[in-house]
Amino acid sequence: MMALFAGCGYRPATKITQSVLGENVFIDVAISVKDPKNSVLIKDALKEAMIGRLGRNVVSKQEAQTEIYGTLSSVSFSATVYDQDGYVTAYKTRVNLRITTVFETGEREVIATSGEYDFTIEANSVISDARRFEAIKNASADALDEYIATISIRGIRHGKHD
Repeated sequence: MMALFAGCGYRPATKITQSVLGENVFIDVAISVKDPKNSVLIKDALKEAMIGRLGRNVVSKQEAQTEIYGTLSSVSFSATVYDQDGYVTAYKTRVNLRITTVFETGEREVIATSGEYDFTIEANSVISDARRFEAIKNASADALDEYIATISIRGIRHGKHD
């Protein structure tokens, strides 16, 4: 006996988001006066996510089907692990983003996302700029995964996943 399965296949997020965002996207991240270095990291992480994870083309605003505007809401570091002498040996980085998406139809959607990243340091040392930036970039990537998931759900809800 042969069984035929249809209609319940897996659709990767890249295919779903392509139907929602289109092939060409414009990306802009507001540079925070308080935190310009981190804003640039967020912009790089957003571009990396669109190109690397979703296979979208980052283009000029005039060529884009979708416009994506990111704003860094906040970045925080909190101690999570201490050694026997009370020195911090691990931190959690949390990044909060606000991403506004303007679709080809003119419709706008604002999505607030957050991402986290845990990392260790040597006891009784400070977080180097390199480690700090790495942590922010990884937490941003986590926040962008949340954005991608939200956009994918939007595609499924609006029947753009076929």
